[in-house]
Amino acid sequence: MSFYSTYSTDLRPRDEANAPVPVSKPSRPTLYRKVGKRILDLSLVLATAWFTVPVIAILALAVLVTGQSPFYTQDRIGLDGKIFRIWKLRTMLPNAKQRLETYLENNPEARAEWDEKQKLTNDPRITPIGGFLRRSSLDELPQLFNVFNGTMSLIGPRPMMPEQKSQYVGTAYYRLRPGMSGLWQVSKRNESNFVSRVMFDEAYDKVVTLKTDVRVLAQTVGVVLRGTGV
Repeated sequence: MSFYSTYSTDLRPRDEANAPVPVSKPSRPTLYRKVGKRILDLSLVLATAWFTVPVIAILALAVLVTGQSPFYTQDRIGLDGKIFRIWKLRTMLPNAKQRLETYLENNPEARAEWDEKQKLTNDPRITPIGGFLRRSSLDELPQLFNVFNGTMSLIGPRPMMPEQKSQYVGTAYYRLRPGMSGLWQVSKRNESNFVSRVMFDEAYDKVVTLKTDVRVLAQTVGVVLRGTGV
């Protein structure tokens, strides 16, 4: 049984008759795209596990001492529009969804920012340690488990929530495994709107190569060191 079989909801783009829109295959199904990318993912995850696993354990303990469970999972749309569970370190207060709804109802400017970017510059749900984890992008380290089990890749489109699907006008995302990092993530991601992600995903879909992935991985290290995560 595949991992996807547990979360088999079909969230591919649909037409006006609610029928799934065919997601075309990439114009150049290269050997790297078909095989090499997965080999790179597994090789790097296993080669760095001696370091990343203890770091995740230490960070999880730091969250635990604040009185919260250290990990949480959330539904995201994956390859071919299938739902999977993403793993992250907890960065928000309890009842985050309700807190957000109340905050947006009482703050029109925050509502406008949320509608455009699907994130807030000053998010009242974020805990003090959560702010550090997000700025450093360390809250996403548990997604290495997703990379290991094949629901994500080290490099690819930013994982999209099911409720964001209506804002995504394009099909490149559905041809790719979501990534821990990617072209959009290493760009001016704090300044760009949600819709701009489509352009980055379409661009990456055309240049899925080892050279591109290595370059983005190197840029990701810079993003983490500068603390410009979201």
